Amino acid sequence: MVNQNQISKLKRVSEVLISIFSRPSGMIGFSIVILHIIIAIISPLIVPYDYKEINSLIMLRPPSEEFIFGTDQLGRDVFTRTLMGGRVALLVTFFGTLIAVAWGGFVGIFCGLVGGKIDDIVMRIIDAFLAIPWILAMLLIVVILGTSTQVLIPALGFFYGKGIVRVARAATHDVIARDFIMAAKARGHSNFSIIWNELLPNVRDAIMVEGAMRWSWMLLAFSSLSFLGFGVSPPTPDWGLMISEGRGLMSFAYWSVIAPIVALSSLIIGINLSADAFAKALGIDRTQKAPV
Repeated sequence: MVNQNQISKLKRVSEVLISIFSRPSGMIGFSIVILHIIIAIISPLIVPYDYKEINSLIMLRPPSEEFIFGTDQLGRDVFTRTLMGGRVALLVTFFGTLIAVAWGGFVGIFCGLVGGKIDDIVMRIIDAFLAIPWILAMLLIVVILGTSTQVLIPALGFFYGKGIVRVARAATHDVIARDFIMAAKARGHSNFSIIWNELLPNVRDAIMVEGAMRWSWMLLAFSSLSFLGFGVSPPTPDWGLMISEGRGLMSFAYWSVIAPIVALSSLIIGINLSADAFAKALGIDRTQKAPV
């Protein structure tokens, strides 16, 4: 039986969705993201060829009725590899974003609540990590630990969770001075209880919006690693890897690069448009700077 709280949550979700789809940018963005997710799920069932099948007789064939997007330098169907290329990227970045939101949100809320020396120490550590170029740190990690998804997911989740810490902390500072937080402290509630029951429901929207934006950045970072040869390994289809393999052929076989570029760009644009519409629907101002 549905209680009043569940009805209220469902009503809130429906209002947010209506607000998002009432904006052209939100409707376009969500449509693009949903389309990519659907293609990633069903692509093994609809692709016309085996993504790893090599045929030296049909190398660098231009687009035709038989090969819609042409073939690459190894005679593989570009259309098949483009459709399959988003599966690993979406899988890695989606779970990486969940990790980033989880640890970044908790640490940010905790620091905003307790303040004092703990807050200062943690934020200076976060600042130190933010000063390190992510690409250098990621390259060091994958060289030492490998390029498996078990390594890439937590590594990306850690590096992109640092920014969420600052956003969650800033949102917490806007809430902790309110009366219901003071009342919870006066009743002797633990910090964990205050975080879970009082703070999280009030800063959740800001964290979710920031997580949505981090998803697009993480997707670009993952594709950059694949482009540099430190992401997924061949013959696994990946957009960044496809762009890297075909970049030297652009002058005479542009079709091997155009398709993955369009696919990657459209997904990033879709996520950004969706996140922007999501922020506006929740009334979140992303231009507000976090306190140091």
